[in-house]
Amino acid sequence: MEVTDIRADLIAEQGALDEIMSQITDEQWAASTQSPGWSVADQIGHLTYFDHTAAVAISDEKQFKAMTAELVAANNGTDDPTLRAYRAMTSAELLAAWRSNRNELAAASASLANDTRVIWYGPSMGSKSFLTARLMECWAHGQDIVDALGIERDSTDRLGHIAQLGFITRGWTYLNRGIEQPSAEVQVTLTSPTGASWHYGDPNAAESATGSAQDFCLVVTQRRHLDDTDLITTPIARDWLEKAQAFAGAATDGPAAGTF
Repeated sequence: MEVTDIRADLIAEQGALDEIMSQITDEQWAASTQSPGWSVADQIGHLTYFDHTAAVAISDEKQFKAMTAELVAANNGTDDPTLRAYRAMTSAELLAAWRSNRNELAAASASLANDTRVIWYGPSMGSKSFLTARLMECWAHGQDIVDALGIERDSTDRLGHIAQLGFITRGWTYLNRGIEQPSAEVQVTLTSPTGASWHYGDPNAAESATGSAQDFCLVVTQRRHLDDTDLITTPIARDWLEKAQAFAGAATDGPAAGTF
């Protein structure tokens, strides 16, 4: 997989979410989501902020460091400084801002080579992982939106990027919680939206997780509890997927069983 392929899929994923956002009402923009205290608009505000900072991280490391310092200084503990400006916007203004920042990221990421490393809030990231994380964020926050609005969206094989990220972050899931990872390997076999079979891990591993790529991606991004999917797991695989976290930040838990 080339970084140019991931970039193209990121742009396509953003465009698919834009199609939804461009058709909803102001009332729907204000609807509450599963993220405590966050509206549909806040989900887009989050993407808008970090698409811009991602573009800056690629194009101007010095500016990114300065922006990070400003963000820390602006955090008063009462509201999210990444959302303040966007919460003051109308839905039309916010949609325009998101489109502008996405275009900025698309332009900046065109310069990335497969071996480029990009500064970020934690350790620097390889260009492929960096853009995969942006795609995962867009898809996951898009899920929060469609869940809040009670609508369906099409699944695509772009989920392959998120599924791979979900698999390779198994170790991070345990490390982030400060607990020891079970030594047993886990193999994952998923059915893609177009019917292909995707395999991750040692095919001879006794521990396994099997099911749809969409269900797996929903679990590793903490948008569904394992029990609210049709994934079939062995005990150690279940232990992982009950804790799975494919994104950075402090350890968190997804929705409780039965939420969906």
